[in-house]
Amino acid sequence: MAELAAVAGLRWAIEECFERAKDDLGLDHCEARSWHGWHRHMSLCMAALAFLSKLSADLRRSASSKPNETSPKEPIAA
Repeated sequence: MAELAAVAGLRWAIEECFERAKDDLGLDHCEARSWHGWHRHMSLCMAALAFLSKLSADLRRSASSKPNETSPKEPIAA
């Protein structure tokens, strides 16, 4: 039962990825007349989404690890 719940939870992450690709990258704006054109469009959108997701995760990671100017200074051990 726990494994089934975990798999069901993954579905929402996948749906969110496709929704983001539709909104940000034009995944749903393809009027391909052949399978090859459709496949190229989908492959390019998915590659761009993977690149942007990685870039976003790296930026969030670097921003959270670096203190800003208003962060309290760590006490210096004597």
